[in-house]
Amino acid sequence: MSDALDNRRLVLRLLAVVAGMFAFGFALVPIYDVMCQAFGINGKTAGAYQGEQVVDEARQVRVQFLATNAAGMSWEFGPAADELTVVAGASNEMLFVAHNPTDKPMTAQAIPSVAPSKAAAFFHKTECFCFTQQVLQPGERIEMPVRFIVDRDLPKDVKHLTLAYTLFDITARQPPVAQATLAQTAPSRAAP
Repeated sequence: MSDALDNRRLVLRLLAVVAGMFAFGFALVPIYDVMCQAFGINGKTAGAYQGEQVVDEARQVRVQFLATNAAGMSWEFGPAADELTVVAGASNEMLFVAHNPTDKPMTAQAIPSVAPSKAAAFFHKTECFCFTQQVLQPGERIEMPVRFIVDRDLPKDVKHLTLAYTLFDITARQPPVAQATLAQTAPSRAAP
């Protein structure tokens, strides 16, 4: 009788652990957002620019650009310039260059972040290569623009922003369309 009671308690404890892990999985996103907000890391950029675009000629902001590759990503990837000094409210553009030095087609996805995080809500991308996945053929090089506006309502104490991208290889999850096309159009060899 005691063994059956012990087994029942063990099963209930294990079920409680599983339920707790399941609940923790749902709590990860809000916890991540709170941690980013508290520590000023990985700021998410604001959405589409809403409202009237008014330029504040008296307000200049320095925007620094960073690009890194995630583990396993072999592309050469970086901005055309390290930084720009922009006028608040004006449209701006920076080119990022990507090169696939491998001998196979690859698919990549860039994930942006803005620092300091309190400024992220005031950084509006109007066009960005990060909105879509990028497919490059072997040896291919492309220039990818990011167009943005630093909102004129950016807090006055923020004079420097950093826009950083991390490039991920997602070929295994999203094979390049060209790879399938190449396989279909490759000449077949006749049997000897």
